[in-house]
Amino acid sequence: MKSPLLMSLFDETERRPLTVSELTSQVRGAIENRFASVWVEGEISNFKAHTSGHWYFTIKDEGAQLRATCFRGTNCRIRFRPADGLQVRARGRLTVYEPRGDYELLVEGLDPIGAGALRVAFEQMRDRLAAEGLFDESLKRPLPVLPRRVAVVTSPTGAAVHDILRVIARRTRTVSVLVVPVRVQGEGAGAEIARALALVNAYHRAACASGREREAGVDAIIVGRGGGSTEDLWAFNGEEVARAIRASGIPVISAVGHETDFTIADFAADVRAATPSAAAEIVAAREDEVAATVEALTRGMVRAIGYRLVNERARLQEAAMSPGFDDVRARLRDAARATTDLAHRLEKLIARVRERARKKLDAAACRLSPERNLARAARQRARLALARAALDAAATSRADDVRARLGVAAASLDALSPLAVLGRGYAIAEDENGRALRAAHESSGGARVRVRLAEGALQCRVEDLEGA
Repeated sequence: MKSPLLMSLFDETERRPLTVSELTSQVRGAIENRFASVWVEGEISNFKAHTSGHWYFTIKDEGAQLRATCFRGTNCRIRFRPADGLQVRARGRLTVYEPRGDYELLVEGLDPIGAGALRVAFEQMRDRLAAEGLFDESLKRPLPVLPRRVAVVTSPTGAAVHDILRVIARRTRTVSVLVVPVRVQGEGAGAEIARALALVNAYHRAACASGREREAGVDAIIVGRGGGSTEDLWAFNGEEVARAIRASGIPVISAVGHETDFTIADFAADVRAATPSAAAEIVAAREDEVAATVEALTRGMVRAIGYRLVNERARLQEAAMSPGFDDVRARLRDAARATTDLAHRLEKLIARVRERARKKLDAAACRLSPERNLARAARQRARLALARAALDAAATSRADDVRARLGVAAASLDALSPLAVLGRGYAIAEDENGRALRAAHESSGGARVRVRLAEGALQCRVEDLEGA
């Protein structure tokens, strides 16, 4: 039996050398087929988050290391941020980066070892936002003393909204509730909660801008849900929810889960409530205090008024039994008689005034009767006709006078007109510049002269001067 090695020496296909690219491509295909899905445990080192959003790092143990890449479309679903020294379990597929001939792991899933991924993500998010100052106490806003309207951002079908409504209905009569329904768990729930917070703030600003802040404004927001696992509460650990809470212009109460549950929303909110019911009690607590205070003051006032009535009744009895009380009764009788007399006099005076007013009204009605008005209108029309005739006569006379004066002025003007003189056989001589010649010496022999007649003009040349 011949050896395969010896046979390959005489095989033309086997004797042809491969290029580096061909060999690397075949190795890549073999590796990807063999390790299409693999789990790897180790320690992260040389972690780098590229500006493109991709993660590049190395997974190593005591004896070897493996390059790893996690693309942006994948790492956005990982709930924590890797760091050097962190023990992880990575799931992915092996491939070969042909330009360098290195094989690497394309990471599709990543979990920390020794601590839950959600806990690591929670701590990283909390520390990073705290370093930004997002949780500073100086940013916390006080709740209104007596809120009128409270917005509740939660699931409309969960137990939390029913607990809140029940507590508020039991403990207060002045607070109205505006329920903003959102999903409180699952993919996209955090973004939905952040949008709901922005929507409540926009609604409040619109109410203030329209002058309806007292009727439609929102004084506080409760955001939360009932208890559940860490995964169930994870929507309230998102950065977008924390930033939406801090961006809110309305104070926010975080009420997520049970008393032992803590979320990023609890740190960002102005007030943390242990449970949704506790949040409702916080909202209604001031009204209970005010109501108790008012009730105590009312009881004290009733007692004080009772004591005052007893004292005044005793003083009144003493005054009624005193001798001066009879004098007061007599004065009251005299005052009553005087009042009666004055009332009679006032009635008589009113009757006289009414009679005079009626007579004046009758006289005015007589003056304003239709017959008198018609007669007065006829007289006025006659006077108007006479005035119009006189005005027409005066206007005609004035027009004739003006027409006569205009004729005289026209005749005078015609007598003085140079054209009239020309019409009688005279002429006007002008030099070349159009200046009228009054004496022979104003021209010279051979000069051109224009002689203007009544009709037309003559262009002449001076032959001789006489009397110059």
